[in-house]
Amino acid sequence: MWGAIVGDVVGSAYERAGLKSVDFELFTDRTRFTDDTVLTVAVADALLSGREYGPVLVDYGRRYFEAGFSSRFRSWILSGGMEWKDSWGNGSAMRVSPVGWAFQSMEEVLDAAEASAVVSHGHPEGVRAAQAVAAAVFMARRGECRRGMVSFIEGRFGYDLSRSLEAIRPTYAFSAAAAESVPEALIAFLESTDYEDALRKAVSLGGDADTQAAIAGAVAEAFYGGVPSSLKERARGYLTEDLLAVVDAFVERYGPSISSS
Repeated sequence: MWGAIVGDVVGSAYERAGLKSVDFELFTDRTRFTDDTVLTVAVADALLSGREYGPVLVDYGRRYFEAGFSSRFRSWILSGGMEWKDSWGNGSAMRVSPVGWAFQSMEEVLDAAEASAVVSHGHPEGVRAAQAVAAAVFMARRGECRRGMVSFIEGRFGYDLSRSLEAIRPTYAFSAAAAESVPEALIAFLESTDYEDALRKAVSLGGDADTQAAIAGAVAEAFYGGVPSSLKERARGYLTEDLLAVVDAFVERYGPSISSS
């Protein structure tokens, strides 16, 4: 899950900036963690504690109400987690990566991803996005090749992963719609050469930078065997102690991220 958190932290400075380059500073004076990190940790907490996803997400949302949630999601938090069937945003996908680490079969991963999504993103697009990202993380950590990942995700979820970033980037604009941001984030991973490159490519789309870097980073962590220690340690410095406690507990239980220099 560090892959998603570092991606969120790096992408935070470039959200809505429309950046169209892989050449940028990873950490700036605008860098912070956002709602992507908060809810990723919330999902991890739910998996660790066995509590239902909805109450845990609401709890974290209330604690970090100013973390960058959309006005619609704030309404969901204030509603106490009333189940919504019409939300098709990428919020279900940005937070789902712990699910890809916590289970040992694809069936379990897909079921848990759906359960984590439906509490706030019950639209089929919201569920599909969460399942696709969780499946990608699961396959990557199990050693599946990129071709196998593409075949499964395209066949199961109908995403077109054959496009290139070079073709997408020039006209791509910010979108929080799952169908218009999750496939592109996955393509950023697919074209990457290492973990950092995946983040740079995701941010270079000029879209929902923190969320797309969180998604690409989540899959890249699993695929490349961890997050570089230098990036992880920088990101740790932005997190609060309560968030770090959950992250460390999750990594200890479900397998530490192998760090490289």
